[in-house]
Amino acid sequence: MKKALALLTGCAFALAASAQDWPAKPVKLVVPAPAGSSLDFIARTLGDRLRERWKQPVVIDNKAGAGGMLGMTAVVKAPADGYTLGVGFNGPIAFGPHMYKKMAYDPAKDLLPIVLTSSQPNVLAVAASNPAKTLPEFVAWAKKQGGKLNYASVGAGSSSHLTMELFRSVAGFEATHVPFAGSPPAGISLASEETQALFTVAPALLPLIHGGRIRLLAATSLQRTETMKDLPTVAEAGYPGFEALAWNGLFSAAGTPPEVVRRINADVNEVMKDKGVRDAFTKQGLILGGGSPDEFKTFITSEGLKWGAIIKKVGISID
Repeated sequence: MKKALALLTGCAFALAASAQDWPAKPVKLVVPAPAGSSLDFIARTLGDRLRERWKQPVVIDNKAGAGGMLGMTAVVKAPADGYTLGVGFNGPIAFGPHMYKKMAYDPAKDLLPIVLTSSQPNVLAVAASNPAKTLPEFVAWAKKQGGKLNYASVGAGSSSHLTMELFRSVAGFEATHVPFAGSPPAGISLASEETQALFTVAPALLPLIHGGRIRLLAATSLQRTETMKDLPTVAEAGYPGFEALAWNGLFSAAGTPPEVVRRINADVNEVMKDKGVRDAFTKQGLILGGGSPDEFKTFITSEGLKWGAIIKKVGISID
């Protein structure tokens, strides 16, 4: 008995020492979206500051595909030591369990929420050639297409996808979903008129907006945001109460030492106080997150309940 107790005590001290020394090598940050996407911007902005605090390289690893699940699966399969983190978002975390018949992981059991990094509204974008200049005009136009409208998303099961499905259901028009691996290719498909509509976050669309190739019609926050004061919300344009925010945060594999999780959480919260980070996020239309791991976990649970009910009502099921 004494021997077993001594062994357990030794293991506890070893874990504590390991956590105290963290990070002793480069940290990989998996981004389940392509370079140039909003998630990529968030990862690289935070990664630059964390590299300074940790005195270790923060290696960005873009793993787009399967609605974000490819990247998060890589995080789940990595050693639970805090050296592989992932930027999880709505789709593969809160939506997936309600949509996919089979997932390679259980978000609630296999991933540890560390900290909410940001949130932001989606925006409805159309090609510059689209005759609709307002949301009501778009809905009227969409209904006239007789189900021939194709809409892009940044991936099956993403906030981009579900926001359009929710909007379709309340506005009453038919459309076919065409998923892409991230915002950049989805935006290009819209600008080239391969697809006719897209809900996604605004930052990745800025080059296309400034180039006059696409136009924004509405945002999915309840109130207008500071960076998009001239853009009406879906709620004020005829659909009261409509809200759909995209959010993201850092995760690690389940079993990561609590001391390491607390260290990462504290450092990210500190980094997000940096004026340069705050200004960069605000410029991109991002609302800074923060808070404790428990607060992030509670938020994820509430999002799962909200969108799970919507997914069931709309009848979305992905094999």
